Amino acid sequence: MSEPMAMDAGAMDAGVVQAAVDAVMLGRKSVRAYLPREVPREMIADLLRMAARAPSGTNTQPWHVHVLSGETRNRLVAEACRAFDAGDTSHQPEYDYYPKEFFDPYLARRRKVGWDLYGLLGIAKGENEKIRAQHRKNYELFGAPVALMFVIDRRMAMGSWLDFGMFLQGVMLAARARGLDTCPQAAWIDYHRIVGKILGLGAQDQLVCGMALGYADPAAVVNTLVTERAKLEEFVRFHD
Repeated sequence: MSEPMAMDAGAMDAGVVQAAVDAVMLGRKSVRAYLPREVPREMIADLLRMAARAPSGTNTQPWHVHVLSGETRNRLVAEACRAFDAGDTSHQPEYDYYPKEFFDPYLARRRKVGWDLYGLLGIAKGENEKIRAQHRKNYELFGAPVALMFVIDRRMAMGSWLDFGMFLQGVMLAARARGLDTCPQAAWIDYHRIVGKILGLGAQDQLVCGMALGYADPAAVVNTLVTERAKLEEFVRFHD
């Protein structure tokens, strides 16, 4: 496939462009149930080429992506679920994704989305076995046929991680524009050693996160969850 061509925004109606971009951004959400439908390899390659247009400091492009499907994907799921079921505490994340102690407003937001999700699934507070079973679905990739594992050279600094975040957003938006859905998963960093073994990662390779990729199951109630966003005045200050 050829490299994506840059769109001449001036040649298109600004309203049409805005509506298309807004629709993709509003349509992106974390999908937690997928159809067992194969995603064409060419489509994955195409969306990753587009996502690679993300900006990065001095054009370092610090992202590396491993695409897992078929038997490799199944092996990853099997080994991660085996470790999860065994309660193997030797698996620990290499970095803190969340703060060691949550505080508001972040704590309130985290609790709300958690109970919104469990409420949809009929899981009540204190039903720890059901909560654990739902968490296990992370390592089943929620049934998605494709896993994306994102890796960075651990010698890179914080700025490159910021760049990586922009690349990840590009992956998710490019996927949505092609009728695909995603779920970014920090859960995979708990099993970075399993991921590293299966992918043959080197000493300098650090797992940033994983991502489920596929076609959303429209019949799954879990996919009706739409997370709320804070009002503009909660996070924006205009300085005139």
